[in-house]
Amino acid sequence: MKWAIDPNHSAVTFTIRHMMSKVRGQLKLKEGWIEAENDHSIATVDVTIDTASIDTGVEARDAHLRSADGHFDVENYPVATFKSKRIEGKDPKHFKIVGDLALHGITKEVTLDAEIGGEGKDPWGTRRVSFSAPTKLNRTHFNLTWNQALENGCFHLGADVKLETEMTAHPAQCPSPAMENIPPHAPPASCAPPISL
Repeated sequence: MKWAIDPNHSAVTFTIRHMMSKVRGQLKLKEGWIEAENDHSIATVDVTIDTASIDTGVEARDAHLRSADGHFDVENYPVATFKSKRIEGKDPKHFKIVGDLALHGITKEVTLDAEIGGEGKDPWGTRRVSFSAPTKLNRTHFNLTWNQALENGCFHLGADVKLETEMTAHPAQCPSPAMENIPPHAPPASCAPPISL
């Protein structure tokens, strides 16, 4: 069975060391799908992330993160993608999704520590399934290298980024398109059922 990811109820949140503290933010999922077996074991995951949607709560910082100054360079790399290659483990509360993350023009294998949150119907009667998938990346491995030295000998930004992906999906035969192209409460073309807002 295929499940189309609902971008309105899914996101990638991140945490990174910023000077002597931490900064948190999020990126929106543009579209994606999960293919699962009847026993809820996940077979494949395919996700597209909108890099221009980065939001840390400070617009000047977000504009810098979107720039080509050692950051996301969203003009040339407007999306990042994750495509699973294999699943390790059968426990729905603890399994691994191994796949390729393409970010900033570089593709590397990463492992997500996944957990299925549950399945049920929303208030509109649509079946939904949710899962979370945290991981940790070194941003410099994707050529995201901007930094500045501080007077104490440390650097402005840490290299490690903690990511937490939270997804909600509904049964559909194709990936759900970006939400801005869908009128409120209207089903995407050739996909069913409608995405609730």
